[in-house]
Amino acid sequence: MNHIAFLLVPGVHLLDLAGPAQVFSTASDFGHPYTLSYIAEQTLVPTAQGLPLVARLDWPDLGPDDLIVVPGWRTLTLTDGPAIGAASLQVLRDHHARGGTVASVCAGAEALGRAGLLDGRRCTTHHDVQDELALRHPGAVVVRDVLFTTDDRVVTSAGIASGIDLALHLIATRHGPAVAAQVARDMVVYARRNGDEPQTSAMLRHRSHLDDTVHRAQDLIDARFDQPLPLPALASAVGVSERTLTRLFSRATGGLTPLRYQQTLRLERAEHLISHGATAAAAARSVGFDDPRMLRRLRARAT
Repeated sequence: MNHIAFLLVPGVHLLDLAGPAQVFSTASDFGHPYTLSYIAEQTLVPTAQGLPLVARLDWPDLGPDDLIVVPGWRTLTLTDGPAIGAASLQVLRDHHARGGTVASVCAGAEALGRAGLLDGRRCTTHHDVQDELALRHPGAVVVRDVLFTTDDRVVTSAGIASGIDLALHLIATRHGPAVAAQVARDMVVYARRNGDEPQTSAMLRHRSHLDDTVHRAQDLIDARFDQPLPLPALASAVGVSERTLTRLFSRATGGLTPLRYQQTLRLERAEHLISHGATAAAAARSVGFDDPRMLRRLRARAT
């Protein structure tokens, strides 16, 4: 992957493009040179955020070690997405046939589907259009609620920021995890996530409600989930009784108490640390458990 070519379509999301581009650009700063090109079917490409981009119309010479990335675009449905010319789709097919890698971010998976590159392969996209992608391309194996997938040099990622995770994965594959970690640190990415991690964390999964009291309690728990948070202190901080907070919290989060919500955050973070090489005991201490047996019980319960 010495050359990274981005195929831009009208309405492209800036972060879908800028996230992976920044990863490869930062890797170049650390002595792993990459050439980045931006290609479109028109010179001036409007973006979803209103900033126009200038692209080249001709494709560079690409070899098996190079990568084509299709960033996603703003659309309510994949059916109503922008047209992609037959010539561009043929470039995707030909590049993969010659041994090259193709990748997509968010709705960009639709372009790979139109090129026939998803048939028989695992893929993913933004959770809002996963079902539609599966309907439009029945030969694809759409994996839901993961950050990215790789299958036979076809790499697809979920929505928006997951393009950074995809690019870091490719850097790690080529140069090793230490280089990917160095790039992530330089970009101030909090944690490099694995492809099989859910698109929505526990922190977000239980935030789809309108109860301001519960949101304020969750703000406190999110910020201090690795510290003791007695229910009386938490209730006092948000200005309600313990009984009222427990009742409101359970109703807003689908049955969780504040303690169970805190434990869910701890468990999710501990699983991340373990997947990145930490021992169970070290992960337990890091997330605030004095006794590692508590983490083991929570993991067993989740399983």
